[in-house]
Amino acid sequence: MNVASAPSATNADVQALRDVPGLYARLQGELAKRVIGQEIVIRDLFVALLAQGHCLMVGVPGLAKTLLVKSLAEASDLTFRRIQFTPDLMPSDITGSEILEELEDRRRSFRFTSGPVFTQLLLADEINRAPAKTQSALLEAMEERRVTTAGVTRDLPKPFFVLATQNPIEQEGTYPLPEAQLDRFMFSLRLGYPSAAAEAQILQATTGAPPAALEKVCTAEKLLELQQVVRRIHVPASAAEFAVRFAQATRPDGGSAPAVVKRCVQWGAGPRATQALALAAKVTAALDGRFNCSAADIAASAKVVLRHRLVLNYRAEADRIDADRLVEELLQAVKP
Repeated sequence: MNVASAPSATNADVQALRDVPGLYARLQGELAKRVIGQEIVIRDLFVALLAQGHCLMVGVPGLAKTLLVKSLAEASDLTFRRIQFTPDLMPSDITGSEILEELEDRRRSFRFTSGPVFTQLLLADEINRAPAKTQSALLEAMEERRVTTAGVTRDLPKPFFVLATQNPIEQEGTYPLPEAQLDRFMFSLRLGYPSAAAEAQILQATTGAPPAALEKVCTAEKLLELQQVVRRIHVPASAAEFAVRFAQATRPDGGSAPAVVKRCVQWGAGPRATQALALAAKVTAALDGRFNCSAADIAASAKVVLRHRLVLNYRAEADRIDADRLVEELLQAVKP
């Protein structure tokens, strides 16, 4: 493995970096025992884990979204909680609440009961089934890794990840996520139908003996260590400049926006998109054993970073241009 170290890289950083490809290979191998045909999604989830980012997973029912997240928690040895979002779910059902209890001496006091958000890996299942008031209960947790209830701020366990799922088909009884919350998801991942061969494997695997327990290939402490190493991976000026130009090219009121953006985009990506592009590029470089990233690493995650951050207008709908196609055209128009 060829490891190019940045000026700030220590020997310990370089040694930890060497562990990343092997760790990913072991994790992918364990998840493949239960989840078949979603290799790209598994890789993107791993990138988000090391980049400390949250993911929104979009796919029709039956594509193993919930199974994938549960298996990821098991193989990574992370604590796991699941919230099934429903229209009657309240914010306190997520964050927790204070309850009045009577002590042995007959005095009464309030005691905080923590909600399911106090975990390391949180599955927000069908997050668009709950109204905005409840969805927003996750905003502080996702951004600052803490929760404030009854005037008291409590830190969440480390590491902390939110993996949310959405069903793109049913719209009845759903509440679209606000743009402010969508922006807090680092990636938007789309799960497609499996191939015929993969579906045959799924059939055999799910109608036979119960699946075996997964081997734990990582720990929370190891993930925290690798997250810090990834942060120290160098972003050259050329790669940083490309990330900024690419994000600015999505904004229709900017001077660098291509014609397709001015015609089809209502709102472009904000600064969080630039940060997400850089962080994803760092992990991509780490998976390749490099301690610096390139413009190609920036471009590699452009779709998953931008597809949920671009607000398209009616012209895009009329021309049948979706966010993925727009990003593809931007990659052709904005060169490193």
